[in-house]
Amino acid sequence: MATSSCSLVVSGIPLPQKRWDSSSSRGQKSTVRVRISVHAASLPLTRFHLSPSPTPEDARWEGYVRNINPVGLAFPNKNNSIICKRKKSSAPEAWKWNSPASHLQQFNRWTPSCPFVSRNCYRKTTSFPLATFFLDKSCFPLSTHTLNTTSGNHRCAPRATVGPDEPHAASTTWPDGLLEKHDFDSLYPQLQTAELEGFLSTELPSHPKLHRGQLKNGLRYLILPNKVPLNRFEAHMEVHVGSIDEEDDEQGIAHMIEHVAFLGSKKREKLLGTGARSNAYTDFHHTVFHIHSPTCTKDSDEDLLPLVLDALNEIAFHPKFLSSRVEKERRAILSELQMMNTIEYRVDCQLLQHLHSENKLSKRFPIGLEEQIKKWDADKIRKFHERWYFPANATLYIVGDIDNISKTIYHIEAVFDQTGLENEMASPPASSAFDQSKIIKKERHAVRPPVKHNWSLPGHNTDMKPPQIFQHELLQNFSINMFCKIPVNKVRTFGDLRNVLMKRIFLSALHFRINTRYKSSNPPFTSVELDHSDSGREGCTVTTLTITAEPKNWQSAIKVAVQEVRRLKEFGVTKGELTRYLDALLKDSEQLAAMIDNVSSVDNLDFIMESDALGHTVMDQRQGHESLMAVAGTVTLDEVNSIGAEVLEFISDFGKPSAPLPAAVVVCVPKNVHVDGIGETEFKITSSDIIAAIMSGLEEPIEAEPELEVPKELISPLQLQELRMRQSPSFVPLSPETNVTKVQDKETGITQCRLSNGIPVNYKISKNEARGGVMRLIAGGGRAAETSDSKGAVVVGVRTLSEGGRVGNFSREQVELFCVNHLINCSLESSEEFISMEFRFTLRDNGMLAAFQLLHMVLEHSVWLDDAFDRARQLYLSYYRSIPKSLERSTAHKLMLAMMNGDERFVEPTPKSLQNLTLESVKDAVMNQFVGDNMEVSIVGDFSEEEIESCILDYLGTVRASRDSKSVHGSTPILFRPSPSDLQFQQVFLKDTDERACAYIAGPAPNRWGFTVDGKDLLESVSGIPIAGDAQPHSEEGKDVQKDLQRKLRGHPLFFGITMGLLAEVINSRLFTTVRDSLGLTYDVSFELNLFDRLKLGWYVISVTSTPSKVYKAVDACKNVLRGLHTNKIAPRELERAKRTLLMRHEAEIKSNAYWLGLLAHLQASSVPRKGISCVKELTFLYEAASIEDIYLAYEQLKVDEDSLYSCIGISGVHAGEASLEEEESNEGFQGVIPVGRGLSTMTRPTT
Repeated sequence: MATSSCSLVVSGIPLPQKRWDSSSSRGQKSTVRVRISVHAASLPLTRFHLSPSPTPEDARWEGYVRNINPVGLAFPNKNNSIICKRKKSSAPEAWKWNSPASHLQQFNRWTPSCPFVSRNCYRKTTSFPLATFFLDKSCFPLSTHTLNTTSGNHRCAPRATVGPDEPHAASTTWPDGLLEKHDFDSLYPQLQTAELEGFLSTELPSHPKLHRGQLKNGLRYLILPNKVPLNRFEAHMEVHVGSIDEEDDEQGIAHMIEHVAFLGSKKREKLLGTGARSNAYTDFHHTVFHIHSPTCTKDSDEDLLPLVLDALNEIAFHPKFLSSRVEKERRAILSELQMMNTIEYRVDCQLLQHLHSENKLSKRFPIGLEEQIKKWDADKIRKFHERWYFPANATLYIVGDIDNISKTIYHIEAVFDQTGLENEMASPPASSAFDQSKIIKKERHAVRPPVKHNWSLPGHNTDMKPPQIFQHELLQNFSINMFCKIPVNKVRTFGDLRNVLMKRIFLSALHFRINTRYKSSNPPFTSVELDHSDSGREGCTVTTLTITAEPKNWQSAIKVAVQEVRRLKEFGVTKGELTRYLDALLKDSEQLAAMIDNVSSVDNLDFIMESDALGHTVMDQRQGHESLMAVAGTVTLDEVNSIGAEVLEFISDFGKPSAPLPAAVVVCVPKNVHVDGIGETEFKITSSDIIAAIMSGLEEPIEAEPELEVPKELISPLQLQELRMRQSPSFVPLSPETNVTKVQDKETGITQCRLSNGIPVNYKISKNEARGGVMRLIAGGGRAAETSDSKGAVVVGVRTLSEGGRVGNFSREQVELFCVNHLINCSLESSEEFISMEFRFTLRDNGMLAAFQLLHMVLEHSVWLDDAFDRARQLYLSYYRSIPKSLERSTAHKLMLAMMNGDERFVEPTPKSLQNLTLESVKDAVMNQFVGDNMEVSIVGDFSEEEIESCILDYLGTVRASRDSKSVHGSTPILFRPSPSDLQFQQVFLKDTDERACAYIAGPAPNRWGFTVDGKDLLESVSGIPIAGDAQPHSEEGKDVQKDLQRKLRGHPLFFGITMGLLAEVINSRLFTTVRDSLGLTYDVSFELNLFDRLKLGWYVISVTSTPSKVYKAVDACKNVLRGLHTNKIAPRELERAKRTLLMRHEAEIKSNAYWLGLLAHLQASSVPRKGISCVKELTFLYEAASIEDIYLAYEQLKVDEDSLYSCIGISGVHAGEASLEEEESNEGFQGVIPVGRGLSTMTRPTT
């Protein structure tokens, strides 16, 4: 895949994150997730769903499953460069109050032609649950440092128009006679049929700035000027060949070529010192090599575009298949294959095999087959390259800060014009007739991928396949996927856009209804997801109903989900629902149109690529909003219900002769389940049982949906007036020494103030995201505040608050719809140090005021419910039982327990701890942290000073200053285990059908501000160390300046934050070069730092995946790299590259409101006294000033000696050792991991 390695966090340890959106639904809360492929730029829909996973101390598998074109309610987010994934939450995600995919979330969730609809512009958090109170993202990160954040999950950027001869547009041909003409006369009596039909058949406008062209050798190119980020551009070479083009003896060879061509390129290596980043990925239908580069070099005005194009030319069309490089990449890919082969990946493969059983997609997974990968020589690989890698079978995309289109075309022609032509005149050898015919054929391909599907259309397929069952000992929960597969409808006309809009409205109603209808202590299902999306990779549109449940509830779960689908299909949406969701979509569309100049180049580019694959027209944001407004007035309730019902027929009419047959029904279940009082019991299920459960849902009585009353406000003007009189809110001096009540920094635009109730507030007026804003409340304490008799109280409490969703006298449904109407998204999370609430809102229609009202109500009038507490506790219990079924999680869990001396605050609460909790204890654990000066609120957005200060006084100033409860302080001190210890090296063995291995290596570090767990203040000692060369009586003027900068850095509170970040970059680079590239011991290895702010400690962790035969050597090699910085000194070029990487990341993200929230955090927090405005203002200077000597001062504070370092190796396989975590803790009733959706197998991981 085309992104760098990002991580999840499990038990405080970053786990390698797959880059697919597995649509995984791991939460234990009843939830629905709907994704519909929307082509309308501005379709914001409410995304009401529980974030997919409880994964408390574990991380969420956020990746991108398929290259879908989702426009829907729950869009899993990616972790990528744009907002470089903040590795913050990994724990159970809960409900969040969500707007109809508020503009701030939806901004980057583009739909086929209009960029506005459906993309999360904050790619920092993953899926945004919809109809949910809060998204609970409690986590235990080992590190907040994220290395290399190029796009991981595939992003949908704005869509471009498909050229007339594009060879890779998905087939959209419907079988003859299957489409019926609508009778528009009855729908729109005020319009003549011809008039309406004429309008709806009109083509959508195309993006005005998108330039397309083609060279004489057939190479297509697309150029789009885009100013975000400034002075940078994206260049992607898409070769239209993937695993689907491989013969039976070539399975995985396209992926092999991607590796060899990319990493073997000398011209690409020359770009490494320029600030450019590059990567590559392979999927079913294409291979993509991409470079993200500055427009010119740092120290000169040399144009980098020609060098980037030259590198792409060499990579794609002129690679050197050296035997040495082939062998290196063979080892890397074999390691990647084992690393990927998680139970999630195996489930994914099962889903794809049955969904596409009629074609090659079911047996051409991009990663390939191990036995074949081991055999190919360079000649075999070269022949495949000759057959497919030629200019006419490729498209070049350039998007970025490009002012001169003509000059760009000149560079493209200069580099690529002769490529491929040199071989055309040569006569092909006699033996190449087959290959030559293939080349000609591929040039003519009008459809990618070139496969035929059995469509799920009425009368098209008469043989129903029985439900397929996949059982495995590593699965924990029951899941069923019902698939419907139809041709892709190209969105090119106003009528196409209108159809997508109506589907959005219809399916969002289902999404909301299921979330709000079932709130019992033991809900019948864990999650219900309805995904309706186009897939360029698979060449089809797939509707998937995914139901997950505890195994004991599987029949009830199916019945309830089918019943709700039937209800919506039979009775349709109500007038109120139509008005509500249409209005929300139009508001969001308007907001996104206002943000037209804030779309990143990589988002635009990915959107165009996916649009080309699907055949959609691409519009810019303004065009999309105008088009949406034009069709919105023609939408009627009857048509919405009619077109929506067609999407659900394969479920609602299941078994009827007239109904479309499901493309597949796949059930994934555990082999054994835990039964209270009995233990492990065999789980039995048959295909006939599954059909019977579906039919029972079809036979249940159903009634029409009642209308709901939606509050316009949560606090009335009269109530607000009473609050003002009672609390008398005001701004007070920031400190006793001064009378100043407001401090404004002109350079950064940051304003600091403090309320009379003790709450400090930071805000920044920003035009980066037009009429949009974000707000975050941070309360000090987090899990560290848990006492010995309240273990798990904070995480369970946060989840309980999220599960409840009620405030004051308002029901959960009313609160959720209030957020829908005001385009508000709210998430709640806890970490080791803090509890935080984050709100994203629009400034339109009093959205900011509504967000402040919601925050006030949560702080003052939260309703704590017993059934929500029961669900939260059950979620963590289920999660704990799943740990031993995951190699990564069980290995990380064991390491953290050893290093943190068994402190349960850094791992998952045990069943015993959970049993000891009460509703009152978890309520106190959370609410005791929401107290006056223990909180800090930061706001960034496009508001005025008057608007923001009015909201601050009215809704934050009227919060009580204290609570009648015990203090938040007084918890047990946090300590590392005394060294040496016999637990410093451990192993985990997991019985599995397939072999895999992973390892974690960790040790103590100081916190971000130089404090250590043993009470030392390292900043004081560092500031007194003389600068090298100070003793010399005379020195050059330039060197004196550098010394002055170094002195300033060493005296700066952020010294360790800066130097540790640079050190991490250097170590990561060395780990890749040594452990992966030179020794071939792993595919994926990373070094992560977790530098706390409030707690006086930190730690580092190295994560490495390997094979059972190599994992011990890999661990030793990682230790050698970590300890080898003294013998193998850091070179100036290494430090410069690290600086450039971090500064480039900073510059790319500085335009994001969410990034500014992070910069504002803790500016006035009493528990983080060293953070001040200089930490924001001087960030760039601090990085530039750091020297190699400074990096070594930081390195010396990492405990890397044998007595301080902890490691744990995990090995799974048929013959793995017997001392597994599962057996050690079987008394706790562990169960396993939860299956996830299809997609993990559709594309490979990033090459680097």
